[in-house]
Amino acid sequence: MTNVQTVDTPQALQALCARLTNSSRVGIDTEFHNERSYTARLMVVQIAFEDGFAIVDPIALPDLAPLVQALSKATVVGHALGSDLKIFAERFGIVPPDVFDCQVAAAFLGYGLSISLADLVRDLQGVRLKKLHTVSDWSKRPLSAGQLEYLIEDVAHLLEMHTELSRRLQEKNRYEWAREECLQLADPARYRVDDRKLYARIPGANRLNRRELAVLSELARLRDRLARERDVPLKYVMPDDVLAGLATLRPHRLEELAQLRRFDAGGRRALGQAILDAVKTAEALPEGELPPRVNRPLGNARETLVSLMSVVVGEIARENEIPASLLAPRASLERVARDVPADRDAFAGALALSSWRMYLVGERLWQLLSGEAAMRIEGYADGDPRILLQS
Repeated sequence: MTNVQTVDTPQALQALCARLTNSSRVGIDTEFHNERSYTARLMVVQIAFEDGFAIVDPIALPDLAPLVQALSKATVVGHALGSDLKIFAERFGIVPPDVFDCQVAAAFLGYGLSISLADLVRDLQGVRLKKLHTVSDWSKRPLSAGQLEYLIEDVAHLLEMHTELSRRLQEKNRYEWAREECLQLADPARYRVDDRKLYARIPGANRLNRRELAVLSELARLRDRLARERDVPLKYVMPDDVLAGLATLRPHRLEELAQLRRFDAGGRRALGQAILDAVKTAEALPEGELPPRVNRPLGNARETLVSLMSVVVGEIARENEIPASLLAPRASLERVARDVPADRDAFAGALALSSWRMYLVGERLWQLLSGEAAMRIEGYADGDPRILLQS
């Protein structure tokens, strides 16, 4: 392979950052391990320039903040960038502000929401990627020739795809839609953890009362803090079912912790007092400061309403060759079904969709829900069923 720069010294990193600062766009991908850490650990960063490539070694360069800062000067092109940007946000507190995700862009061109890099490269560039090292241990050094080829292959076509996808999006007048969606990936707030809402992620939280939820919330925040400090997965501190059990048990003495079968003696010794303190804090909260209940299942009537809206969204998605889940997430439809907004403005607020989404689905959903239009099916007998809304 020619024109490949290996970056594994501070001097090489400095030179790379200077090169990035002078680049209008770059392609990027990362290899990481996340099985045994709180935040995924970078193992390799691959960068594609217009005239070559760089392979960055995070193991040799533990502080890559200058690299991420330099990336913020260019348009960063990638495929399924969410995981890469999440690592940058969590490890360095920086997210490049100008990003273009080829997977997101392809969704606006009828490729579906999760097309693989290999499939997209084959369709757009006519190239078949080998993808021989998808399960490599990227922590091992030195990297083999085969691994290096794989790393370059993952970024080699990104800039050409950026050009082609942008051209096709502009032809369909959808470039700004895709641009808006990609820029949401660059919002640092997207990757921040709100520790006040951690309790809602615990299975079974929707069955607890608000006082038990307060205990669960304090325990979830304790676990998150400890896992972050130790840089280990949450389950290594306490698994979800132990947190849920502690929330209902609400222990006041260390010996009560032994009632939980999945909480061993070592865990009780290490965390026992911290758990009791968390329970005490939760039980001292005034009623007005207790966390809100977690939404329960919708129930049959509201679930039917969501299904009807999903049918309309699905038909609009089919008409526009856009994935239905990209057009209107189920969470938005559930919110409308729960809140039952009384007027058009309240409906728009509850739906809480971006401008291009509202343009496509907002009016037709409001017509359905307000009774201004009825749903009917045409073309079924001819083998081409279509959903129509008629006033």
